[in-house]
Amino acid sequence: MERESMEFDVVIVGAGPAGLSAACRIRQLSEDITVCVVEKGAEVGAHILSGAVMDPKAITELFPDWKERGAPLNVPVTEDKVMLMNNQSSAISVPLMFAPGFHNDGNYVISLANVCRWLAEQAEAMGVEIYPGFAAAEVLYNDDGSVKGIATGDMGVAADGSHKDAYMPGMELHAKYTVFSEGCRGHLGKQLIEKFNLDEGCDPQHYGIGFKEIWEIDESKHQAGLVIHTTGWPASKGTASGSYLYHAEGNQIAIGYVVPLSYTNPHVSPFDEFQQWKQHDKIKSYLEGGTRISYGARALIKGGPQSRPKMSFPGGLLIGDDAGTLNFARIKGSHTAMKSGMLAADTLHAALTADNAISGADLVDYANRFDSSWLNDELQKWRNFGPLLHKFGGMVGAALAFIDQGIFQGKLPFTLRDKTPDYQTLKPASEMPKIEYPKPDGVISFDKLSSVFLSNTNHEEDQPCHLTLKDADIPLMKNLPMYDEPAQRYCPAGVYEIVEEANGDKRFQINGQNCVHCKTCDIKDPSQNIVWVTPEGLGGPNYPNM
Repeated sequence: MERESMEFDVVIVGAGPAGLSAACRIRQLSEDITVCVVEKGAEVGAHILSGAVMDPKAITELFPDWKERGAPLNVPVTEDKVMLMNNQSSAISVPLMFAPGFHNDGNYVISLANVCRWLAEQAEAMGVEIYPGFAAAEVLYNDDGSVKGIATGDMGVAADGSHKDAYMPGMELHAKYTVFSEGCRGHLGKQLIEKFNLDEGCDPQHYGIGFKEIWEIDESKHQAGLVIHTTGWPASKGTASGSYLYHAEGNQIAIGYVVPLSYTNPHVSPFDEFQQWKQHDKIKSYLEGGTRISYGARALIKGGPQSRPKMSFPGGLLIGDDAGTLNFARIKGSHTAMKSGMLAADTLHAALTADNAISGADLVDYANRFDSSWLNDELQKWRNFGPLLHKFGGMVGAALAFIDQGIFQGKLPFTLRDKTPDYQTLKPASEMPKIEYPKPDGVISFDKLSSVFLSNTNHEEDQPCHLTLKDADIPLMKNLPMYDEPAQRYCPAGVYEIVEEANGDKRFQINGQNCVHCKTCDIKDPSQNIVWVTPEGLGGPNYPNM
């Protein structure tokens, strides 16, 4: 059965803040340019997870009247607090002058998923076609090697590869230009970076895994707009983790924890670090008597401009965190992603309306627009933050970052590099201390499976597993004896298990139906043996308010 095809001027992969902002901006510039957005989530926002405190700079540029349009930025930040946690009962308040990245005057506590739903409404009102539930599974190429578009994944394929009665082949979406805005560690973006050698001369990209829960708490404890950031306990030695607690609307708070994936001890369980952090007296006091209503996890990109690849190639662009535009030092990426999409739209409009317009060119002007924007200025200012933490750890690195930012305003005449990719940082398990995490109490802290339940994750079980192994022997033959198979611990959803059979043999089991699409396995596997590919559309988490 042949795939049908559709033609557009621009196809955008991913309905996140970058992709939707690009779509809106293109249609603002020209009603004649046809734009299509494909989104693998069951609906726009279903796979969106972010803290999130939003800097409104970019949304104000895109829609100066966003308040009148009803954009869901309803909770302005009213107070900032930063705490250094020494142990489970002690925390020291850090003056904001020593944490310049955490000034949030003028920012808003938001649900990024809801902001994306609002952006999608604006885009559709301007004539953008949006197709949720369709996973972009393949990049299509022209005969000259330029990108032709994408193909969505087939539906109704059984686990053994046979076609079920409901089989439907994917659809080909052809475009003059294709924009990839899949977010952190985009499946197709990763392929394009390799094919076109876009990361030549760059540092390896660096990542963290971020957790988030939404709680409904006692009204007497709620202070809309209060923003708290913490560091320190319980982060394992050498792991510069950070955490947050944001008071949103409706007596809800968003809490989260970020573990850099450059950690060295294979016994670290980022999920359990997060659950342990909630037991700190300063955090637990908010949660007691409350109800946990949502859970999710997602890798985040934090390499900075040193790790950002070339963002253009023949026939397409990388934008948002497919390219790595998050400002990790501020823990903010929504406004930067939006601005990258708007700059891409300006570039595409110029290319498509030029007198000598051609399809499939390498739009190198995108980099020029990027480099001359406030977005590049912001990212360059904070470029040394991540490498300082990696090189010197949380305490010393943070102190040096203050010198860099608080005193020199990010203008030190050098750029630090971090040449070691995150998957190469693990040390042998035999050389590292084991970590005994407290058992969850089911009130404040929880296990993985009950958490995944709250993410509304669902996959059609009779389909090929989207968590693939290059070599099925590596987990037991290499990763288990060397690193005690860390996939058991770095996965936030209980996907990977070492199962011992009745005869004593061990088996590496992949519970793909649990996957929340965080991409951590694709990043941290020390053998780079796990490859995340797209499952059927509609699969994965369905975050209502993240």
